[in-house]
Amino acid sequence: MACPPAELKKKSDELQLKWGSYDALPSLELFVEFAVCLSSLSEFLQGKGLSGLHQMSHCLEQQVLALFDEADKQRIPPETLASLRSQIERLTERISQFIDSNSRSIALRRTSHETGISSDLTPTQRVWFVGNKAGQWHALMTQLEYFSIQADVYPWQSIPVKAEEPTIVLLDTQGLSLEDACEHIKIMRTRFAASKLIAYEFPTDFNHLKAALRAGCDFCFAVATPQTVILAKIIELCSTVEEAPYRVLVVEDSLTASKSIQRTLSQSGIESLAVTNPSEVLIGLRSFQPDLILMDMYMPDCTGVEATRVIRQHAEFLSTPVIYLSGNGDMALQVDALRLGGDHFLTKPFNPVFLNAVVKSKIERYRALRRTMLNDGLTGLLNHRTVKEKLAAAVNAACASGQRLAVAMIDIDHFKTVNDQYGHPMGDQVIRSLAWLLKQRLRKTDFVGRYGGEEFLVILPGSTADQAFDVLDRIRRDFSLIKYSFKERWFDTTFSAGVSEFPGTTSAEALIKEADEALYDAKNGGRNCVITCA
Repeated sequence: MACPPAELKKKSDELQLKWGSYDALPSLELFVEFAVCLSSLSEFLQGKGLSGLHQMSHCLEQQVLALFDEADKQRIPPETLASLRSQIERLTERISQFIDSNSRSIALRRTSHETGISSDLTPTQRVWFVGNKAGQWHALMTQLEYFSIQADVYPWQSIPVKAEEPTIVLLDTQGLSLEDACEHIKIMRTRFAASKLIAYEFPTDFNHLKAALRAGCDFCFAVATPQTVILAKIIELCSTVEEAPYRVLVVEDSLTASKSIQRTLSQSGIESLAVTNPSEVLIGLRSFQPDLILMDMYMPDCTGVEATRVIRQHAEFLSTPVIYLSGNGDMALQVDALRLGGDHFLTKPFNPVFLNAVVKSKIERYRALRRTMLNDGLTGLLNHRTVKEKLAAAVNAACASGQRLAVAMIDIDHFKTVNDQYGHPMGDQVIRSLAWLLKQRLRKTDFVGRYGGEEFLVILPGSTADQAFDVLDRIRRDFSLIKYSFKERWFDTTFSAGVSEFPGTTSAEALIKEADEALYDAKNGGRNCVITCA
């Protein structure tokens, strides 16, 4: 499953507690706390990829948000309360069922599954292909297994009744009418609380997509979508990489107001730092590195617009989103504030659910923008400039701490031949495969970037050259096992790598140079090997 069972259970228990408090003694304050808790659960489920549970909680959330006015007047009809009570019971019961059926240990899964590749590649994610043409998935299933993803094929009439939920269920809708396809999707959505549902060979006009998404589908592949595209999407959805918590800098002169805002943010798992004096905002930005600023419009000796204009004078904060908070709803003031560097305007008193939704939406877009600036478009790894910056920072950290640092240059062997014989799209697939394998096998504290073409730079803080060799040599062996399908033929490829080490080499450029020289030795030594600097 995408999150620890204890964490999911804690969220579910908290929802029941908040609802129980409101249900026992209705008040606007308790209703708001329940609504914020429900919104937090919904976002949590979405972030963890628990698609079916998220759809249930999101539907409930929409109903709750529509009841704020009635809750304020304590006029929610008894039948509406009964409906909410029933839906909350169904949601929490479904969560409990999911936890119970998906809490088998990894060790148990490993002892019950056999693989012909490597014990290091024991699948930790499962994908089901549902349809009546099993043969078409053979090549894709082989590829998935190299990345620790176990794939199984089931005909429509033979889907297991009791089984651990897969991460993804891909539904082959070839030959089905729209009505039949949507009926199958609804049945599968009811069956699976967390699995991502993907429709394959599905028409992508507006009405077909609307019907499929409404039925509970998460994604649709168009007719004749290449299997390389499907492979990339499956690996993306199976990724367990978790983002760092969202961070917000609160600039508010009222201590009471800032504490209230921070409490609201924390209920959605957002970290925050409060600054009461706007003159300290630059210090807060540099020390806390927030994703967003919540800025009070009126503070002593400084308005929010003036503080934002100062912030925008610094290039590193030009794109940091700023949301203004003000008790003044004057439209002219809001337009002026947005023109002078702001991104959104919220009027006090704000709805806490709406505040969190706006904050998260802005941060998601901000981080997406940063990813396009920092990451390579083909592989999702760090780009050339960013990985060199990471290396410089890692060298500085190693100098300060006295720790070891290993650096590796990796190059795919005979890559030009791959492009010439199988075409550039196949070459891109090979590059992506190595990128996926590196991301999967390296530690969270390591950095890997696409240095250029078929070359990669790997940074391993706290590691010696010998330790880096052990890790990279295992990855090298596993990469050489990957088979690529091309026009009913199969081919494989390998990589060579060179490793350098700090403190033997004391600058970022020198580390790259020595790793590159070791890579050259690996190429001259026959390729498909890892060489460390002498």
